[in-house]
Amino acid sequence: MSNQHQVISPEISFAPEHSGDTKRIWRTFWLLSVVTIIELAIGLAIYNIHKGANPNETLVLAFKGMVCILSLAKAYYIVSIFMHLGDEIRNMIMTIVVPLSLFIWFVIAFLWDGNAWRNLRNTDAGSKPNTEQVQHAPVKEGTSH
Repeated sequence: MSNQHQVISPEISFAPEHSGDTKRIWRTFWLLSVVTIIELAIGLAIYNIHKGANPNETLVLAFKGMVCILSLAKAYYIVSIFMHLGDEIRNMIMTIVVPLSLFIWFVIAFLWDGNAWRNLRNTDAGSKPNTEQVQHAPVKEGTSH
């Protein structure tokens, strides 16, 4: 056998080198941890408000809005950093963001339309007022049904 040199292709790496993104990933990790702790604190506050004698619905709604905003921020960071979408070209980002936006719009539109359909169905398609009740004839004694 001849002494052959092994050629390893540049795609194969047995000892990967860190590209310096570990600092960015750890910073994102700690940021997401802090945001999660804030969300949990807000959730505990909502629970305590609901448990009280007179819950303030406006405050609960504001807290729920804050949780939604914080959740969207976390989703952005997860997709941008951990799924590496932030490093992609703009056209690639748009091929993901535009269909996602349309999907969210469809869900909101279907919920809106479903609620309108429910309201119409409960009022017999708008032909009678919502407060109208069916009148039953009084039952006479001694008669069988």
